[in-house]
Amino acid sequence: MENVDQRKLLSALCHGAIFFSSTIVTIAIPIVILFTTEDSVVKANARESLNFHINLYIYGLVAGMLTIVLIGIPLLMVLGLISIVMPIIALVQVLNSPEQPYRYPYIFRLV
Repeated sequence: MENVDQRKLLSALCHGAIFFSSTIVTIAIPIVILFTTEDSVVKANARESLNFHINLYIYGLVAGMLTIVLIGIPLLMVLGLISIVMPIIALVQVLNSPEQPYRYPYIFRLV
């Protein structure tokens, strides 16, 4: 087990990577952390963050296609709100209880 401060930092970096940009960097950070750390909690947080990012891209693609029938515009707005609120909740949970990984609700776990 790594020390608690390092666990908090790496877990928060995984979940907070979404705030850096909307490019591939947001996925690259959790991938690098997943392959470089030995801590099981940090690895679980990195996997969960990756799953959340992948789900956001899939939902964004579907909502983008639905803009043709004008349903996608409100869906994209809700998706934007979710992409801000959920990582903040994850950051708070990870920093308050570093001994257990955070799990996002209502996502498909592909990784």
